[in-house]
Amino acid sequence: MEMFFISTMVDVAKDLISGTVGGAAQLICGHPFDTIKVKLQSQPAPLPGQPLKYAGAMDAVKQTIAAEGPRGLYKGMGAPLATVAAFNALLFTVRGQMEAILRTQPGAPLTVNQQVIAGAGAGVAVSFLACPTELIKCRLQAQSALADAGSATVAVKYGGPMDVARHVLRSEGGASGLFKGLVPTMAREIPGNAAMFGVYEAVKQFMAGGQDTSQLGRGSLVVAGGVAGASFWVSVYPTDVVKSVIQVDDHKNPKYSGSVDAFRKILKSEGVKGLYKGFGPAMARSVPANAACFLAYEVTRSSLG
Repeated sequence: MEMFFISTMVDVAKDLISGTVGGAAQLICGHPFDTIKVKLQSQPAPLPGQPLKYAGAMDAVKQTIAAEGPRGLYKGMGAPLATVAAFNALLFTVRGQMEAILRTQPGAPLTVNQQVIAGAGAGVAVSFLACPTELIKCRLQAQSALADAGSATVAVKYGGPMDVARHVLRSEGGASGLFKGLVPTMAREIPGNAAMFGVYEAVKQFMAGGQDTSQLGRGSLVVAGGVAGASFWVSVYPTDVVKSVIQVDDHKNPKYSGSVDAFRKILKSEGVKGLYKGFGPAMARSVPANAACFLAYEVTRSSLG
């Protein structure tokens, strides 16, 4: 029993360390794309006869750099950077423990369906950490677009992640305010991670040709991680749009009463296209960012023995 406990704790420690390294790699590669995604998602509908603030992803990049410099692409990075260790450590650790529960015998590889279940379980756990982090990040990323559109949401200008947290705690219902958008966050993380880990395993098994996937080279891991990351956003992107607009909505004079209301209003005013605002940057981010994450995780996990 003691040996089992020690072995379990060693596995948890390996996943914690490997997940942290993977998350750092993911954030560095992907944050500028995420900034553009949120700007496109959160820009309000223009007045009649007026164009959108951003004509598209490249226009958003140009305007952001012109107004804020290259650092503007990394706005809001403080919140996820501060929690990326905890987020990815939790994601990969819960997924690892789910694998241990689902495994039929020690050392046996999991099926794709079992990886889907493990990913969904990990998604439940990380939702509670992702929601406040995403709220802070989205407020910082979106405030310049909302300010130029004259939105009441930005009556308060935020100086940084801690400033957002203080304002929410003081003026938006205390700690519960940081969990605004939890429902769409869970609706994104649970199916998204189920798809991502399932696809990751399926691609690895395909590339291994029936052999042991632990023998795959780094190039194969990069491909599998990139495809897996893309599958995350393909499966849940409209949910992410709903989450973003709810989290940047004005607390005192809200435009949306909830997730379903936000979905309906976006669909009514902008059509299906409105539910895919920022999809290009999200996909452009997901492939290299998740490729870097999975590669860093696998290499670190392997090096730890």
